[in-house]
Amino acid sequence: MSNVDIKTNILNNLKDKSAVKQQVYDNTLSVLSDIKKILKELELEFNTKLVDADERIQLDYQDNGIYSAQLKIAGDLIIIAMHSNVFEFDMSHGIWKTSYVQSDRTASYCGIINIYNFLLDSFKYSRMQDLGYLVGRIFINKEFHYFAEGKRQLGFFFNDFGNKVLDKESLTNMITLAINYTLEFDLLVPPYDTVKIASVEQISDRIQLSKLRTGKRLGFQFNADDIDGNL
Repeated sequence: MSNVDIKTNILNNLKDKSAVKQQVYDNTLSVLSDIKKILKELELEFNTKLVDADERIQLDYQDNGIYSAQLKIAGDLIIIAMHSNVFEFDMSHGIWKTSYVQSDRTASYCGIINIYNFLLDSFKYSRMQDLGYLVGRIFINKEFHYFAEGKRQLGFFFNDFGNKVLDKESLTNMITLAINYTLEFDLLVPPYDTVKIASVEQISDRIQLSKLRTGKRLGFQFNADDIDGNL
C-alpha cells in the first residue's frame, strides 16, 4: 500500500468510523443524563410513600459527575457508570447475527452504561477490598438502538437490537428491574474457609470486624445465582 493509499485510508476512517464513534459517545452520554433524571424521579416517588417509615430505608440519589450517579436503597448502593470509550463486539457475539448489523457494520459500535450493586457499608467504612456486582449493562449505538445484558429480566426483556429505539419508558423499566433485583439479592453468610483467617490490621482496626472483606456472594459463584441474558 502506497503512502497516498494509507493517508486516504486514514482520512476515510476519520470521516466514517471515528465520526460514528463520536456520535455513539454523545448518544450514550445523553442516555446517562436521562437515567440520572429517572433516578431523581424514583427517589422522590418512593420517598413520598416512605415518609412515615424509618429514614434509613429511604432512597438517596447523588450525581457523581459526568460519567456516574448512584442511588442508595436502604443498605444497598446502585452505581450507574458510563464507560468513556466506544466498543466493538467479538465476532462470536450474537449481535452479528442480526440483519440490522449485517446491513450496516457501523451499527455495531456501542457505548456501555454499567449498573453495579455494592453494599452501602463498603463505602461507609472504606472497605476497599469489598466486592460489588454487575447487575446489568446497557449498550447504545449511533441511532439509539439498544440492548441489555444482565440478571433475570434485564437480560431477556431488552434484547431486540435494531428494532427498538431507547426511550424513557424502557430506561425506567430497566432501572426499576435493577433496583428490584438488588433488594432481592441478599447478603449470604460467607463459607467458613473464606473468613477463617484475619490479619492483625483487620482485627486491630477501630471498626474491627466491619473491615473484613464483604460481598453478597463472597465465596460463592455469583454466576450461579442467575444466568445472564444475551442476544
